[in-house]
Amino acid sequence: MLEPVKKHWRVALLVVVVLASTVVLFAPQFAPETGVAADENPADARQGITNLQFGLDLAGGTRIRAPLEGYTATDVNFDGDDPPDVGRAVADGLSGTDSTDISVTRSTQREGYGTIEVTDANVTEEQFRTAVEAAGYWAEDTEVRVGVTEETRNAAQDVIQSKINEAGLSGGQVQQVTDPSGRHYMQIEVPGEGREDVIELLEDRGTVRLDIYYPDPDAEGNATRIRNALVRDDFDEIGTATRDQRSDVAYVPVTIVGDAPEGQQSPAEQYQAAVQEADAAAGRGQGTRWRCNTDDYTETEDPCLLLVVDDEVVSTFGMDDGLADSMRAGTWANDPNFRLTTGNEEGSFERAQEVSINLRAGALPAELNIGGEGSVSSISPTQGESFRLYSLITGIISVFAVAGMVFLRYREKEVALPMILTALAEVYALLGFAALVNYPIDLAVVAGFIAVVGTGVDDLIIIADEVMSEGDVNSRTVFDSRFRRAFWVIGAAAATTIIAMSPLMVLGLGDLSGFAIFTILGVLIGVLITRPAYGDILRTLLTER
Repeated sequence: MLEPVKKHWRVALLVVVVLASTVVLFAPQFAPETGVAADENPADARQGITNLQFGLDLAGGTRIRAPLEGYTATDVNFDGDDPPDVGRAVADGLSGTDSTDISVTRSTQREGYGTIEVTDANVTEEQFRTAVEAAGYWAEDTEVRVGVTEETRNAAQDVIQSKINEAGLSGGQVQQVTDPSGRHYMQIEVPGEGREDVIELLEDRGTVRLDIYYPDPDAEGNATRIRNALVRDDFDEIGTATRDQRSDVAYVPVTIVGDAPEGQQSPAEQYQAAVQEADAAAGRGQGTRWRCNTDDYTETEDPCLLLVVDDEVVSTFGMDDGLADSMRAGTWANDPNFRLTTGNEEGSFERAQEVSINLRAGALPAELNIGGEGSVSSISPTQGESFRLYSLITGIISVFAVAGMVFLRYREKEVALPMILTALAEVYALLGFAALVNYPIDLAVVAGFIAVVGTGVDDLIIIADEVMSEGDVNSRTVFDSRFRRAFWVIGAAAATTIIAMSPLMVLGLGDLSGFAIFTILGVLIGVLITRPAYGDILRTLLTER
């Protein structure tokens, strides 16, 4: 039984790919998750009888394309100041702007220099330039450009994608696109949702708080959790992820509101009192630190700070002895700021960025300019359904047109029928891949499928013409020699296609990325799987020895 499989392993591989695609396309276990209902019954997540997700063009929905508001000053001379101090100094020169709207990043190539970014939509370019100059950080080669940094764009993309995922919107995607002038835009596509609902989703802010969890011998379960020790409104400033220049430790600086109406405690004083309560209950004294068990805070012997977003603990922190002592002495509230550190090991800076984003409770790091340079387009579900029908009809017409031309060319079912079947298997495998990675099918992807059919049949015709060019083939040795010549030709053509399509895939050109991805993937499947399988089939049908 193994001998035929070993002999025709290329065909066997194609069969395995087709079977795997069938499982991914139709098994409910592979349905995309879209919320609680989908978790309970994965079949509920489908947009039809298959596990395929359809994009905006084919399902209807809303597309928003807008830049992030802000300006960036590059090659700024920090004059030896730390990034938080730089941010506060520039913010002081901007009326109505605090340091949470200023991001400061050190340059990795030029010591003492870096980048300053403002994300306050009310600040003009001239005002920002003046503030940087007034703070004394302007250098000879400093420049101000419209737009935010790549880090801010990436953070905004993560926040928006998280919002879409948490809302259970199947097929929603976010990508960065660039126009010919170099202006960067966020492109958000949410199938099945109206314009107002998507904008409301983007503007929605989650709930965030810092809790204190500490062991208490008098409490049930030997632990007490002080909820709402700090809520979002208690934060005066939330900095961006920063790396200490000396220790290389990544951290997020925060400042708590220190003012309150007469006769009331400020948020900083209330938090200081909560820390003192936890400290006393845990039996910690002067000169000790909170050694939080960050792997499992419920097993800790020392108090822990818990960052809670939408009632889920996302990060835990300890407290060094210096900060703890100032809390015990009651002096911290006079200058209420501290650092939430994530360490200096690999990935610590990325974790600090996540902490900064979470502290902002899912708020975008910069405002989307939807009403100005942005654009919003909507497609009704009915129109999307019509597009799906037209795409299916177009695909069927393409298959019949190709099949008809192949039969007219060869007049031999032994050559033409395997050619059509392997070409269709190629598209089927691509559909399986799209279902596996939950890639939304839109018109650009459909165009990629049609391009794959065209290039695939072209290659199969090259193979058939080459092996039959000098008359009938009776010897497998002769067949193999001719097949290798043909395969070199289609291999070179495949390499050319991949090279030509690669820029479209990586340059962030919106819908063209999907077209390029599936065209390249189709070419790779063809060269590695379907073309060799077709050659194996022809060898069996056309040769006798």
